[in-house]
Amino acid sequence: MREAVMPLQDLEVFLRKEFPQIYMQGDIWTVEEVGHGRAVMRMAYHETQLRPGGTISGPAMMTLADLALYVAILGSIGPVALAVTTNFSINFLRKPEPRAMIGECRLLKLGKRLAVGEVLIRSEGSDDLCAHVTGTYSIPA
Repeated sequence: MREAVMPLQDLEVFLRKEFPQIYMQGDIWTVEEVGHGRAVMRMAYHETQLRPGGTISGPAMMTLADLALYVAILGSIGPVALAVTTNFSINFLRKPEPRAMIGECRLLKLGKRLAVGEVLIRSEGSDDLCAHVTGTYSIPA
């Protein structure tokens, strides 16, 4: 397995500098692993992520998936702040427990201008999928 172009420590510094808003509620988002074409993100549990019924909200899981895609891309091409989401599709498969969530991303295609990936989202400690996400990013020249 190829190593990341942008290692984990550099990614964390980059995210804190370029996206400080994701840390406004504390250290909820953590890059657990990064390699060429892959990333694992952890979203710590926070009560603001809940929706009625006591389950993790769709927008919280969408954020986790979008960040995992972004991190996998940066890990593969380096610090390109202006890579942006151009397509995003999520299938909610199971009601997630009110606990931390894990998003495992793998890039399916990494071209010069587009990257396509998928993210599998699970409640921490469970093998059961809560959501399956596919997304496309535009990579600036």
